[in-house]
Amino acid sequence: MDKTNVSRLLDVAKIPYAMHEYDPEAVDGMEVARLVGENPEAVFKTLICENPKHERFVFDIPVNAELDLKKAAKAAGSKSIDLIPLKSLLPLTGYVHGGCSPIGLKKPFPVFIDETAQLFDTIFISAGKRGCQVELSPLDLASYCKASFAALTTEGAKPI
Repeated sequence: MDKTNVSRLLDVAKIPYAMHEYDPEAVDGMEVARLVGENPEAVFKTLICENPKHERFVFDIPVNAELDLKKAAKAAGSKSIDLIPLKSLLPLTGYVHGGCSPIGLKKPFPVFIDETAQLFDTIFISAGKRGCQVELSPLDLASYCKASFAALTTEGAKPI
């Protein structure tokens, strides 16, 4: 398995992790969870949002959940927040849709991880490219990204 920027950064930081490959054509989070054989509640997607002042924020939530924009705005200390347009993802982060990770972004943005991540010894996030997930401790992820844990998802909602 080829190293990704995410795995190289984790190696430098001496953070333990495991890599998991899957069909790179799968970009739906629920399908990714199925392909890596893991509980969708432990497989996290990375969403990039911005507020009206164009401040950007990173939110990691389970693939079977939907980001609650009001909760996300509250966590970020903003009045409101919206997802960035998909066309802005690559130039802003350096990552493509289905391969975005909170680790190794072009610019550092504040990171928020759904509080449910703390229920697991390890969680899965994108390794920085489609077809590759990295499994690591949510506490290690939060420490590396200087992230905060917060309630970020809509109760009882179906994923987008």
